[in-house]
Amino acid sequence: MKKIILFLTFLTPFLAYSQTVKLEGTVKDNSGPLEMANVIAFKKGTNLLKSYSITDVKGRYKLSLEQDQEYTLKVSYLGYETKNVDVSLSDSENQTKDIVMSESNESLNEVELTYEMPVRIIGDTIVYNTDSFTTGTEKKLEDILEKLPGIEIDDNGEIEVEGKKVQKVLVEGKEFFDGDTKLATQNIPANAVDKVQVLKNYNEVSGMRGITNNEDNIAINIKLKEGKSRFWFGEVNAGAGISDDDFKYLGKPKLFYYSPDKSVNILADFNNIGLPPFTRRDYFRFTGGLRGAMHGSGTSFNVSSNNLGFTMAQNNRAQEIVSNFGAANFSLTPKESLVFNGFSIVNDSRTDMFVQRNTVYNESGIIDNSETVSKQNNKLAMLKFSTTYTPNNDLHIDYDIFGKISKQTERNDVTSTQRSADTYLEEQPISLNQNLNAYYTLNEKNVFSSELQYIYEKDTPLFNSIAEEQPFEIIPSIDQDYYDLFQNRKFSTSKFDGKVDYYYLLNNKSNLNFTLGTTLSSQKFESDLSQKLENDSVVNFDEENLNNDVDFYFSDIFLGIHYKLVKGILTFNPGLSIHKYKVEDVQLGTTDTDELTKVLPDIYARLQFNSSQSLRFNYAITTQFSDINKAAEGYLLTNYKSLTRGNRDLDNSLNHRYSLSFFSFSLFSFTNINTSISYTRKVNGIKNNTEIIGIDRLTYPLNSEFADETFSGFFRYGKTYNKFKTNFRANINNSIFNNIVNDEWVESKTFTQNYQASVATKFKNSPNFEVGYQLSFSKYAATGSTTNRPFANLEIPFLKSFIFTADYSYYNYRNDEKTYENKYSFLNANLYYQQKDSKWEFRLTGSNLTDNRSINTDSYNEISNTNTTSLYYIQPRLWMFSVKYIL
Repeated sequence: MKKIILFLTFLTPFLAYSQTVKLEGTVKDNSGPLEMANVIAFKKGTNLLKSYSITDVKGRYKLSLEQDQEYTLKVSYLGYETKNVDVSLSDSENQTKDIVMSESNESLNEVELTYEMPVRIIGDTIVYNTDSFTTGTEKKLEDILEKLPGIEIDDNGEIEVEGKKVQKVLVEGKEFFDGDTKLATQNIPANAVDKVQVLKNYNEVSGMRGITNNEDNIAINIKLKEGKSRFWFGEVNAGAGISDDDFKYLGKPKLFYYSPDKSVNILADFNNIGLPPFTRRDYFRFTGGLRGAMHGSGTSFNVSSNNLGFTMAQNNRAQEIVSNFGAANFSLTPKESLVFNGFSIVNDSRTDMFVQRNTVYNESGIIDNSETVSKQNNKLAMLKFSTTYTPNNDLHIDYDIFGKISKQTERNDVTSTQRSADTYLEEQPISLNQNLNAYYTLNEKNVFSSELQYIYEKDTPLFNSIAEEQPFEIIPSIDQDYYDLFQNRKFSTSKFDGKVDYYYLLNNKSNLNFTLGTTLSSQKFESDLSQKLENDSVVNFDEENLNNDVDFYFSDIFLGIHYKLVKGILTFNPGLSIHKYKVEDVQLGTTDTDELTKVLPDIYARLQFNSSQSLRFNYAITTQFSDINKAAEGYLLTNYKSLTRGNRDLDNSLNHRYSLSFFSFSLFSFTNINTSISYTRKVNGIKNNTEIIGIDRLTYPLNSEFADETFSGFFRYGKTYNKFKTNFRANINNSIFNNIVNDEWVESKTFTQNYQASVATKFKNSPNFEVGYQLSFSKYAATGSTTNRPFANLEIPFLKSFIFTADYSYYNYRNDEKTYENKYSFLNANLYYQQKDSKWEFRLTGSNLTDNRSINTDSYNEISNTNTTSLYYIQPRLWMFSVKYIL
């Protein structure tokens, strides 16, 4: 009997949803259909909003309403009188109602005071009234955005709108930590959000709007609820728990202040429950909002840090992660023309990892069983200050200075059937970036812009390896019971990028763009290798191939011209750039200099079928140059069984890239379609020549005789119904890479596919759930694998003050030969208690309730021809009780 009652309770919302009818029609005036008109259905005689629609390009609207009810339709359109139409849905048949609007000189302000449209479109801005989509169970901004049509949150916590990455997040028009989307989605409290504004074709510089192509520039502005302005608000979280008899804790205070002329945001997070608020990956991803001055120039020259290859946590999981995070952000507007912004971030974390591996070297038949215990410590800090000066609409000046400093260490204890070793890695990178940008509109025909950037980077990596035997024949052998190798490195880079653009506006539909720019880079790299003996003395190896003392210079001076034409639905923007390159390296007592000239074309074309549908084509040739890391001829230790060196005779490579993308987002049918295909062909690419000696590897780069090719495709379809939100996405990637192994060219082919479908409910006062299925295929030359992942999320409010949430994922991995299969699942649950209007919230959390202790992975490396099975250990089941107080 209880099961029947539970089933009927669960089924009730669906039965209610099924008793609906559709009301359709068109909105027009005397001259034809009206696009983007608002149609709202209220229950007759009340202000209770039951459904809404926004007309499409043909003026059509569609409403899903309960039958046997009477409604009042309020129809509004800018510049027209609001029209009230009464309708009665007395039977189950769908009905049609056309509406004719009359022009008016009055604005919609009076109408907007009486009711709130769930979605409004104002030019390039979409405004979501969040209360129309939320249920009150949301805890942070991410929870709100996931319920808005056309907006998605990816696996990295970054925001996508209509298939495009959001570049910046603003709160009340002010940058939130320079617009970083992940910090915003994870930290802005849901109860503070009133509206979400999607700003399409976003450009901070008013004079550049309409001149450059800004279709991919999207920002989100968060409007706060009344009472949050001019007041401090926030929340404090504190919790304690247990996992395998280990004490666990959580402390997470947040404090915010917003007013028209200033804002302050303070965040902190202290926990040992395995939830890193700011990872090492985030540190290197975080640019501080600095612009890439040479973006789209046709040259790819990215300076890379001489990093040692620290172990990355899998899906931010490990045996133990302890984090101490703090951040502060401010914005100050002393006068309308002047804005100051800045932030600081500090983080101190420790990560413990344990991995068991079984590696089979297929060529030699060697089997290596190993266990690796890793302990990482990461300390980092970032500081940013920026100012914007706009004395008038014709002049815009930005200045930014952004510094980063960190210290990262890792100790590895490897126990192996082939060779055991202890390794120690240490890095202390420092970087300082400065930007100065100016934009000036001389008159309606002439616009100038200047973008300058200077980067300084410095690092002193240290690698230490203690092995039972001498790992490499090229390193002199000093016989003793163990081999203690040290390698010290010094690395520095000074890089300047600058360009000046001149735009001549031929008319409102076309312009010419002339660009003069340069990149100047100077790098210095030193390294030495030594061995510590049993008596604590040190032997320095003086061989040229074991030391580096390199100076590396790169310069690019270029001139570009582009023509932009808008003709009906077509935007056509072809161009080319002429580059004069010079590359010079000084090492081994000699100087190598290479000079060359390249002409690089590019084409951009867009068909804008209507305000919500477009087809885009891009083609570009880019020249890619390697930096000092690929030129230094001395050998470097990358781990206890791998040596690598550079090659000063490397040439540049050419990348040909074609892409075709289609975007469609309809607020009439709440359908979001995004699909794209791309093809990249890399000619003269830089590849590794690898020599395999037992379990050891020696590599150096060279230019490939064969072209690497990659074809990729992406498709996403999302549709929001009255009470349901559905999503489907597919990714495919087919790649051909070429490498040299033991002096033989090896062609590596990979073909990967990933499909995911899900459906989620959107009930206001009933349980909500999401169910989905993810299917992944990977195919390599010698093997392949399949992963099945069904998942489900549940959200149940009950007894007015309780909320229960749960998420479940099941993984089933197997290889094509069916010789290996791995199954595991994760279940997490939360029980919240908060009385209405109370500032206190109590939470009971259960993480990893299935008590998984490890994650299995199976991989194949075509270069070394190895199969590896890994067992990666993670934090076990965790129970925690926490309290939140809303300030």
